[in-house]
Amino acid sequence: MEHDAVAVIDFGGQYAHLIATKIRRLGVLAEIRQPEDPIEAFLGYEGIIISGSPSLSSHGEDQDYNKAIYDLDTPILGLCFGHQEIAKHYGGEVVHGGREWGRADLQVQGEHPLFSGLEPGEQVWMSHYDSVSAVGPEFRELGFTVTAGGEHRYAAIGSDTLKRYGFQFHPEVDDTIHGTEMLANFVFQVCGCEPTWSMEQYMEEQVEAIREQVGQDSIFLLASGGVDSTVAAVMLGRALGPERVHLLHIDNGLMRKQESEEVLRRFQAMGLGEHLHFMDASDRFLEALDGVVEPEEKRSIIGNTFVEVFQETARELEIPHHLLGQGTIYPDTIETGGTQRADVIKTHHNRVPIIEEMIREGKVVEPLADLYKVEVRELGEELGIPEELLWRHPFPGPGLGVRLLCNDGEPDREGLEEAEPLLEELGARHGLHSLILPIRSVGVKADLRAYEHPVLLTGGAEWDDLMAAASAITARVPGINRCIWNLDLEAPTSARPVAATVTRERLDTLREADHLVMDALRRHDLYRAIWQCPTVLVPLELDGKGELVVIRPVISERAMTASPFPVPLTVLQELRDEILAVPGVGAVALDITSKPPGTIEWE
Repeated sequence: MEHDAVAVIDFGGQYAHLIATKIRRLGVLAEIRQPEDPIEAFLGYEGIIISGSPSLSSHGEDQDYNKAIYDLDTPILGLCFGHQEIAKHYGGEVVHGGREWGRADLQVQGEHPLFSGLEPGEQVWMSHYDSVSAVGPEFRELGFTVTAGGEHRYAAIGSDTLKRYGFQFHPEVDDTIHGTEMLANFVFQVCGCEPTWSMEQYMEEQVEAIREQVGQDSIFLLASGGVDSTVAAVMLGRALGPERVHLLHIDNGLMRKQESEEVLRRFQAMGLGEHLHFMDASDRFLEALDGVVEPEEKRSIIGNTFVEVFQETARELEIPHHLLGQGTIYPDTIETGGTQRADVIKTHHNRVPIIEEMIREGKVVEPLADLYKVEVRELGEELGIPEELLWRHPFPGPGLGVRLLCNDGEPDREGLEEAEPLLEELGARHGLHSLILPIRSVGVKADLRAYEHPVLLTGGAEWDDLMAAASAITARVPGINRCIWNLDLEAPTSARPVAATVTRERLDTLREADHLVMDALRRHDLYRAIWQCPTVLVPLELDGKGELVVIRPVISERAMTASPFPVPLTVLQELRDEILAVPGVGAVALDITSKPPGTIEWE
């Protein structure tokens, strides 16, 4: 069956693949294309969407793409970088300035099919350094945004004559409340597509693709027991038969409290125990991580050790020629810089160089690699996986290894002299004491990695005031990508990093704090309302007291964006008291940062 289709040009932005996913969910086939593809590759599409990019349009970066697409009669919608490129191509101007992160209010100017059925004011999601400052003669402003920092013009532009349109914001992310409707308006009203595509067809094609890749071989799947690896195991079993799928669960010493025992029990209960293998490699992982501080090095070591243990176990079981199966999902790939232009935000354990080489050799099978968590869960429902397994909080492959921050004990104060006066002014404006922490955490700004300082805020405040303060600080103070709220109302006078690496003692401290958080969320019926809640142990002493525990509850669907979840104050106070009773803990804080600018995990 022939389908109407839309091309999504991937300029390496964090959300390129998400655009295609959202359009497929509308019932229209969407295919990823590269900017340098020949013009013939774009013929036959009903519409073209140009994604965001880590490049700066204002500086002329990434200009070597096939601009012959603008000569086509096909409607084109540009998002973020794509919006700026469309404006420039048709006589507009783009400047490096007016940056925005997170939520903004779009004020729609007049009526237009792109905003059909929507309100004059809509919440949208921003992540950019560059801005369109003027448009060409055939374009008009379709909308501007309003934030605490003022108005931002030309957030939506269009030319109905040329059938060219641009959004500075990201309609593809869930935090643009009616972004799906905006994309639907482009696909159906502007492009005239018919909805004839379905996820069921996609699933059938994936089963056939697995069978074609694997042939007569078998799969050895690294099964952490999380949602992704569980769905991958059942999917592979459906495609190949359970007798050709071996599962290996590795205890890397970085698991949650009693996690491995639970994982093995769950796989046995699902009938996947026939070829279920277990390896306690905790000593090996901890020895490999001994003395390591740098986050990317930790991730690399964990990923490489996983592969080494997998290969050795396969040899011991006399199945060395099995293909490696992984429950990799799309955010793992894009954050590791897995497309040609994408920036490396953080290297996932399933995208270390040794895995990449195995992928090039055709030795890795990843049935979920094009999906986001929400699609994985939908696939799991179709496969009949129990609900309590599908709705577990995501847990990173490197486990607590990326939630146990390490430090050499030296304070990092680079850039703080410039940031501190501005931060003090903004904090005081919101009635909060602010303290820049002399460490760094990973974040993402305008599709670029941001390894910058967190800020500790102290003081009583309503949730909306905290959100406004965090948004203003991360947008206006240079070198800041994260805000956390001190659950002690007394502001500390000092924050000092302590020398700390990956040890069993620190892992046990984090395990206990994490267990207390998970137990409290279930006890107060908050677990399903929250998408994910990392608990992080930070090697910082506030006023000389122990280490800092940070609780990071977020709302998300696909992990490409996230919003902090407003845990009730009574629950936070209860958690604070319980966690402070854990030996080695001196302070507790709540992460109130959206993604962007802060990633969900701290490393």
